[in-house]
Amino acid sequence: MAKRAPRRTDGLSREVIVRAATAILDDGGETALTFRALTTRLSTGYGAIYHHVENKSDLLAAATDDVVGRVMTGVVVDGDPREALRTVALGLFDAIDAHPWVGTQLSREPWRPALLAVYERIGGLLDELGVPEPTLFDAAGALVNYVLGVAGQNAANARLLTAGENDRAAFLTSVADRWARLDPGEFPFVHKAATRLRDHDDREQFLAGVDIFLAGIATLG
Repeated sequence: MAKRAPRRTDGLSREVIVRAATAILDDGGETALTFRALTTRLSTGYGAIYHHVENKSDLLAAATDDVVGRVMTGVVVDGDPREALRTVALGLFDAIDAHPWVGTQLSREPWRPALLAVYERIGGLLDELGVPEPTLFDAAGALVNYVLGVAGQNAANARLLTAGENDRAAFLTSVADRWARLDPGEFPFVHKAATRLRDHDDREQFLAGVDIFLAGIATLG
């Protein structure tokens, strides 16, 4: 019979539990996060965990708040709100790429502190950028939706490629080849875009989209 790992004797904090849950989520996704898996990883009992979190939903939300909170607190505004907005956007993109489950959780519970923090930071920076008050709400909503939508889709695509054991470069080459064979008379843009698709960088394309949004927002008056 296999020996059980010795039960830990030190006290557990909510932060330790949340970070352990994050590691499980990163390794196996949302289905892998169970209280049994968590007690095994932490070498503790159920009671010690339930003392800090109510259920799996509470744990998922707390882990999401933690990941997003670290992005928000890691951005230092140095007098250039435009650059700070790019930094926030890229930080969220990278965080969701590293933790794909975060994007799903943000869309599932939009009232959570994590999403409120994103809206507050992006809205505040747009305000500093001089966006007029009548259009500030719409501008912030549009930019937040772009950032989280593209980041979430990128993470989902990466997960599909991993699950199918496909290499990203090989996948893009395959799609680009199909696009290149399309009739340029019927699909002129897609036909021309085939070359760019093959070699494009996801993060650079994402930031280009942020810059396009900011350029449009700058015209609001």
